[in-house]
Amino acid sequence: METKINEIKKLFQAAKVDELPELITIYEKDERSGVKALITKANKQLDALEKEKARIESLKVYEKQYETYGYVCGIDEVGRGPLAGPVVAGAVILPKDCQIFYLNDSKQLSEKKREELYEVIMEQAVACGIGYASPERIDEINILQATYEAMREAISKLSVSPDILLNDAVTIPKVDIKQVPIIKGDAKSVSIAAASIIAKVTRDRLMVQYDSIFPEYGFASNKGYGAQAHIEALKKYGPTPIHRKSFIKNFI
Repeated sequence: METKINEIKKLFQAAKVDELPELITIYEKDERSGVKALITKANKQLDALEKEKARIESLKVYEKQYETYGYVCGIDEVGRGPLAGPVVAGAVILPKDCQIFYLNDSKQLSEKKREELYEVIMEQAVACGIGYASPERIDEINILQATYEAMREAISKLSVSPDILLNDAVTIPKVDIKQVPIIKGDAKSVSIAAASIIAKVTRDRLMVQYDSIFPEYGFASNKGYGAQAHIEALKKYGPTPIHRKSFIKNFI
């Protein structure tokens, strides 16, 4: 008796990607159009996975170039431009055989995908560190210096000491570790991409918390950036304690 198509469909839907080849082999001689459609879809999934594997390998160029250094650490920041909230830096050391797929510049990923990857990175990374610079600190020493400070803190929070830093575009002062600044590094290095994701998710979650304290400004949606509704609220209600005074002079 033939297995019903709905039952076969459930098998394909429940299967992990690495289980699909076996299912394809089992059912590839089934002439029913519904089963053929399932096999076509499965083959597309496998093709997409192979492309993603190749893309991830292309993002390991710098990691492979400097693999003799031992612990290779990616550094990135999020939140240099907003009117409110801290700047947050991430530091991530990935394992040499890292197989985390879909890593990319955090701005190129959906919120859902960033959240998923955050959990995977935190679970699989050799070490992760997060650093912050408060709005007050940004006003005190300027955004660039505050960003450097957050990056140094992120490095200091790592559970192991990195041997080399791959940075998104900058060279961090007062750091004795060898540094490699990479323009648009969050789209060129898996380590920097991972750092950008954990920094982005951390900061976004923090801004959602601030939204419950200061609901008038829409921080949950605008994350402190200068959206029109945010600027209008700023003019109407004035600044909150998390606004950067040096950033909002033109609005109040």
